[in-house]
Amino acid sequence: MVQAIATTGRKCSEDAVALAKWAAEHAGIPYVPRANLSGKALRERYGVDFILVAKQGLLTLSTPSGDLFFHPNMAHLRLKNLRFGSAGTGDRMVEAMDLSRSMSVLDCTLGFGADAIVASFAVGPEGRVTGIESQPLIETVVGYGLAHFKAENWPIQEAMRGIRTVCADAFDYLKEQPDDSVDVVYFDPMFRHPLLESRSLSPLRTAANHEPVSEVMIEEACRVARRRVVFKENARSLEFERLGFTKIMGGRYSKVHYGVRIL
Repeated sequence: MVQAIATTGRKCSEDAVALAKWAAEHAGIPYVPRANLSGKALRERYGVDFILVAKQGLLTLSTPSGDLFFHPNMAHLRLKNLRFGSAGTGDRMVEAMDLSRSMSVLDCTLGFGADAIVASFAVGPEGRVTGIESQPLIETVVGYGLAHFKAENWPIQEAMRGIRTVCADAFDYLKEQPDDSVDVVYFDPMFRHPLLESRSLSPLRTAANHEPVSEVMIEEACRVARRRVVFKENARSLEFERLGFTKIMGGRYSKVHYGVRIL
């Protein structure tokens, strides 16, 4: 069964067609000419819910819950805090990972890529960040965006370009990695109890993998990581206890906390 199609916007150029064809091959879905059809008409003609659209040099995934596209906005303020913050302003995730220059990070749940961008900035160009995304449509949009989006300043663009994305099941990928091969392994799965006010996440939720992280996956992550395994969840989540995280970090009033295993 075809999950999605790739096409261009209604006003398309040769470059847009080439990008749409690349995206189709990368995501493993058919490319179809737009033929000036609406999104609704395309869905009805090809019997799909998802349309990967190439326009203005980037990719957008049209979902039943809205459009999913790459933009570094969610990481922008966090990088500002790290670059210019005062009076203890920093980043909770960076603190939980205890990141510094030249470290390596394996982000097992890439999603929009915001956490990976912040991690990439923290470890610098001497470091290494790999983002794993199990859903081909999401990895195609975000991976291409990280490699091609023109940011408003060099530090965030350098951080984006420093991320390597891989479309794979995180557990399968972890099993293939040598012992102690990265400094930090990180998980930010779809929350078991979502923060409902995060409406911008609706398109991501529609296309994302909702499988919970398993105990054996965390144990595999502990084998691969040299220093820490970090797990992000709703502050009130019972997932920390289920997965064996006893050290919890995060702001007192924060809605998000980080479970940390120090190895």
